[in-house]
Amino acid sequence: MGGYAPGRELDGLAAAARAALVRRIEASGALDADPGWRDAFATVPRHLFVPYYYVGVVGGYERRWGESADRGARERWLRGAYEDTPLATRLRDGELLSSSSQPSLMADMLTALGVADGHTVLEIGAGTGYNAALLAHRLGDDKVTTVDLDPEITESARRHLAAAGYHPVVVTGDGARGVPQRAPFDRIIATCALGGVPRAWVGQTRPGGRILMPLATGLIVLTVSGGGQAEGRFLHTPAYFVPLRGAGRPGGEPVQLGGVPRRAREDDLFRFLLALTRGILDPQEAHALWEQEGRPQRERYGITVSEDRQWACLDDPEGPYAWPLPS
Repeated sequence: MGGYAPGRELDGLAAAARAALVRRIEASGALDADPGWRDAFATVPRHLFVPYYYVGVVGGYERRWGESADRGARERWLRGAYEDTPLATRLRDGELLSSSSQPSLMADMLTALGVADGHTVLEIGAGTGYNAALLAHRLGDDKVTTVDLDPEITESARRHLAAAGYHPVVVTGDGARGVPQRAPFDRIIATCALGGVPRAWVGQTRPGGRILMPLATGLIVLTVSGGGQAEGRFLHTPAYFVPLRGAGRPGGEPVQLGGVPRRAREDDLFRFLLALTRGILDPQEAHALWEQEGRPQRERYGITVSEDRQWACLDDPEGPYAWPLPS
């Protein structure tokens, strides 16, 4: 690369920064339900998965690079790698293609996944490889599969994983189709946003298994019951992810919010309802429902998948507030 290759000079700083990150994650409460993830976050070196990343500055992005010839720049890169924040890692024509998610959000998701020793996991969206490394640290390389459509992303994820000492199965392919040759899985976790639940994921999950995925600025946890059926509720956590490329990508035009009070327009929970019911409720109808039902939290919403359809609901899957989702 022609720059300075970081060596052991920054090992102490990396260890201290990683320990500080673990303390921040613990303080967030993300590890309360499953402290077993603490060792993974304390051990896996995040900086090896983000050899460079971009931070927003006035007029665009600034690239931070671990091979800079300037020690101060290298230290800024390393400290930034252990901030509890998402890191943009791949841009194309100003569009964010890949990122390393906020570690405390990753901890929320991994805890909600409910893994146990011996479980097999499919990750949709390889990203930098960091999340796959956390899974492999907890479960073992042979229990983890990660898939991404972009061969550049999967190749860099392999390199990062190998540098950190992990070797899960990395597959280049359309994540919406799953990885049938490695199925069935006990758990599927997606780190990219979709508009509905891909049927391939339901079919590739063992009965009793879980699917955790971002949808409509939230995180849904589904339990698969077999026969193409699954059901679950959203977590309380807001979540904003890069859309899945390939089959299953969410779409639609931006929603126009004329006539909706400003307080509602700026409320995250109202915007979640809009995203969940996009194209079905117009903004005024969504606002009336939202006020009538006491501005419901995300946990009151759920998703049901049957053999021939899937839908979102408020409170009761068979109740009056239900909206079809794309299959």
